[in-house]
Amino acid sequence: MTARLIVHLKAHRTKAGLTQAELADAVGVSRKTVNTIENGIFTPSTYLALCLADELEVSVHDLFELPPDG
Repeated sequence: MTARLIVHLKAHRTKAGLTQAELADAVGVSRKTVNTIENGIFTPSTYLALCLADELEVSVHDLFELPPDG
């Protein structure tokens, strides 16, 4: 069974005042990639997760978390 990540990317992106397109440009991906991450469809690579966190000036743990056990 594959657990889905809990994603807080949209909240941090909007708090930073960025559109999906602006964040995507800043980290070198498409707007659709940011959209699919925010909607839990696509799990980013470690590298991309680190780039997103760096751009938003938060930790990776602020952006993504594992669901609780059970």
